[in-house]
Amino acid sequence: MKIPRIALAAYGFAVIIVVIDQLTKAWVMSGLDLREVGRVLVLPPIFNLTWVENRGVSFGLFGDGSARWMLSLFAVVVSGVLAWWALRADRRLLISAIGLIMGGAIGNVIDRIRFGFVVDFLDFSGTGVFPWVFNVADSAITIGIVLLILDSVLSERAAKVGVAAEKS
Repeated sequence: MKIPRIALAAYGFAVIIVVIDQLTKAWVMSGLDLREVGRVLVLPPIFNLTWVENRGVSFGLFGDGSARWMLSLFAVVVSGVLAWWALRADRRLLISAIGLIMGGAIGNVIDRIRFGFVVDFLDFSGTGVFPWVFNVADSAITIGIVLLILDSVLSERAAKVGVAAEKS
């Protein structure tokens, strides 16, 4: 089976996200020793680097680490489904979304398997608007989901326009 070039773009985005995510985590763990330091003030109070070991999912769900392997398996399955979806996708925005989500999921699953937790360090909590600490993989997943929703809205709108044009 020949992999469509557009699907390769999704896989490329995923690889780039995984590499950037893992490099930044290695930097905060080894280069900055953030685990030992705890926090590095960058632009107080707006942005800091803060060490957080996320053993669960969003909002502290499964925060005791009991779901480590279940969450890892789920992320691998989701990544597999996204990889399959990329083979059938034909829109650039959709491909971008798939690649970002897939890369983010894989980046976080690598942490879960290696450490038993996800390394989070990007801290904008001082703004009072965004209280969570996150990482590059989380950012990629969030942006990917926004792009997925945007693609859905735009493709739905294009379909309606196409139907209306055919009626006239």
